[in-house]
Amino acid sequence: MFSAIAPGFGLNLAVTAAVTLACVLALWLLSIRLKDVSIIDIFWGPAFGVVALVGWFLSGDAGATEDRRLLVTALTVLWSLRLGAYLWSRNVGKGEDPRYTAAFRARIKHNLHGHTLTKVFLLQGTLVWLISMPVQLAQYLQLPATLGVPALLGALLWLIGFLFEAISDRQLARFKADPANEGRILDTGLWRYTRHPNYFGNACLWWGLWLVACDHWIGLLTVFSPLLMNYFLLNVTGKKLLEKKMSRQRPGYADYIARTSGFFPWPPKSR
Repeated sequence: MFSAIAPGFGLNLAVTAAVTLACVLALWLLSIRLKDVSIIDIFWGPAFGVVALVGWFLSGDAGATEDRRLLVTALTVLWSLRLGAYLWSRNVGKGEDPRYTAAFRARIKHNLHGHTLTKVFLLQGTLVWLISMPVQLAQYLQLPATLGVPALLGALLWLIGFLFEAISDRQLARFKADPANEGRILDTGLWRYTRHPNYFGNACLWWGLWLVACDHWIGLLTVFSPLLMNYFLLNVTGKKLLEKKMSRQRPGYADYIARTSGFFPWPPKSR
């Protein structure tokens, strides 16, 4: 079973874990100085790119299939750069996200920095390392020797997800930039067919990266990666939290929920 994995994969896991830990610790120290825990959000996408690049460097002489190494690394880094640039432009200069202020500064009076270290920075670092497992594994697969059907289908699914995420983020940014839309709900473009096209796109591209690792059946064992991503997108920091906030702040959001698919794109219901 493990003959499909090139030598050095265990070392790769240890190094990527150490690099990820160093990055989140540095960000944690910076957050104390800036009094802004939400800087971790900007690093979420780029963190995966860091892991992918470290894996690319370490797996260079391991004997893995070069086309697969290049494909999975390029897809991960491209996504990480786009998402990082988008979140940077959206968040920088606007202060700490109120979610973090309410969850930590307004509630925790003792050992605030210890709580943010364990419940935000170390948690997100651990998730990055775990979710990136298909990428790390694909970089070390030496069987099959050429790209298989799963990898090609994965690249196609990644492309669909990438376009959904990028286009919907662009549509949302343009909508928010228009003062006339203050208090309104975006229900055009991709947002007409799903309330969360960006989350749907994110889920698709991570299932796509998982499929690349499934060129060999051992990649099936990393299915926890897209499942974890989906769980957080739908039930923790993504859909559930955002819809709770929007339902409080936007009176028309209940109607939007009633007519628009919650996740998978689908024609809106007639009212």
